[in-house]
Amino acid sequence: MPVREGTYGLLAEFDTPGELVRAAQTAYDSGYRRMDCYTPYPVEEAAEAIGFHRDNVSLICLIGGLLGLAAMFSMETWISVWGYPLNIGGRPYYSWVAFVIPAYEWTILWAGLSAAFGMLAVNGLPQLYHPLFNAPNFRNGATTDKFFLCLESIDPKYDAAESRVFLEGFKPVSVVEVEY
Repeated sequence: MPVREGTYGLLAEFDTPGELVRAAQTAYDSGYRRMDCYTPYPVEEAAEAIGFHRDNVSLICLIGGLLGLAAMFSMETWISVWGYPLNIGGRPYYSWVAFVIPAYEWTILWAGLSAAFGMLAVNGLPQLYHPLFNAPNFRNGATTDKFFLCLESIDPKYDAAESRVFLEGFKPVSVVEVEY
């Protein structure tokens, strides 16, 4: 059965994290790949169950730090050697030892900024609207005491009727269809 236009997916509500993890692991083993778990606190087992992989924020941070180092070292070199060369006490124009501390500071600055903005970009933030806010039980339960598994309709294995039967097999509190 084709996915109805405007359907984001199916949202199953569970009372305990153990039920959520069991449902998520079974869904992943059954071939579902486009799904997500929503919990009021971090549940590491749920992330492992849905096949969550590491992100690239650490690589973005490293690249940002190296760019900051290169940018400051280049700027100091240009200023001291070509832009405004000053002969002070017979010292050489290119005195790289004096460049180390400011270059280190820029490395830290650029690494921190790239980590912050990289994290926002990787997470797709800021996201002012999400279709799950349309689900009647999600808004109140997701931040307090309920655990949710959402099978997204863009998953190749997703079929509205079969996926509903699949989720209801775990005996959740409720299964609702989420509209865009």
